[in-house]
Amino acid sequence: MSDIKQHYTNFDEYLRQGEPSQKEKASIWQTAIGLQAVDGLQTSDYLKATACKHIEGEINIDEARELITSYYQSKTQREPDDEEKQEADKVSANITKILSSQTLDFSTGGYVSVHRRVFDGVFKHAGKLRDYDITKREWVLDGDTVNYLNWEDLRRAIDYDISQEKVFSYKGISTDAMVEHITRFVSGLWQIHAFCEGNTRTTAVFTILYLRSIGFKVDNSLFAHHSWYFRNALVRANYKNALKGIDYTFVYLERFFRNLLLGEKWDLRNRYLYIHATDEWKVQPKLHPTSTPQVPHKYPTSTPQVKDKLHTSNPFILELIKIIGDKNLSVREMLSVIGLKERKNFLDLYLNPAISEGYVCLLYPNSPRHPRQKYLLTVKGLAVYDECNKLK
Repeated sequence: MSDIKQHYTNFDEYLRQGEPSQKEKASIWQTAIGLQAVDGLQTSDYLKATACKHIEGEINIDEARELITSYYQSKTQREPDDEEKQEADKVSANITKILSSQTLDFSTGGYVSVHRRVFDGVFKHAGKLRDYDITKREWVLDGDTVNYLNWEDLRRAIDYDISQEKVFSYKGISTDAMVEHITRFVSGLWQIHAFCEGNTRTTAVFTILYLRSIGFKVDNSLFAHHSWYFRNALVRANYKNALKGIDYTFVYLERFFRNLLLGEKWDLRNRYLYIHATDEWKVQPKLHPTSTPQVPHKYPTSTPQVKDKLHTSNPFILELIKIIGDKNLSVREMLSVIGLKERKNFLDLYLNPAISEGYVCLLYPNSPRHPRQKYLLTVKGLAVYDECNKLK
């Protein structure tokens, strides 16, 4: 019996029927494999079988990576697409390891490091900025190219974009403005095109890690199934041609992020992005109305409601969001406001669920037992807090 037949035959089955840890691993593998489509690559059956072993808990991610490396080193019968599959397999395993971690160095060095880690064992230039100018013919642009940044200014441009994002405040802005801002930040970072190869995969991984770090629960399936749309939407966001009457178009990328962050249902197919689309494909539809759970106005009542994907139906989390607001509070301070004396109940009912669901974060995340540890709302938590304030 083959390795593949000993496990579920595809990741969707793990996502439907697997244990929680299996679902999480399957979702990450699905994303990592799906991202290979941005460069027209497909993984091998051996990679999928190895991924299943990791999902089942038979091997860890480093053992999975070693198996893939050994597979290609020991392979005697070569096939025409071996080089492409080897890249796709190794990069998929590398991305899976990165996305299995919750850490992020949000800096130029961190962005470059993501490229190095994604393409470790694949490119000799992994983690190195390009030292020449580039152009790329794009199908969606009818063979034309985006104007990428000149190579001399790469590091300075990344420094600027990331420094601007670090000081940007999401407090008090609408979800529409939030998605618009994230769209432009990711678009600008990608347009720099800092590396010889692998820019879209690096930007996608960095984006997922960043969105997680500011409180979003990222729907991995969007990157798994629509990575090619994601890339072409980035192309359209950064292409302008006055003679053809084409301006920078962010709407397609915004729709990707609206699906990703707000649960909307835009039809993400590449035909809508082609600059000479037929009349039939010029209008990009929503597939279904968005289904949005709702936020109660006052705990524990539920009359006024906020229609927003950035929500919580947990009354304890909602109460904690209102208590923290725009402040940094210690556990003792939160206990005092709520009127509880039992620390364990507070952690179990309020704080730990709020952190787990991305509404609250630690002031000192790398030192959980810091003597001056306090807690504050994430971008996601602030969005709920601001919406609740509008209903007062």
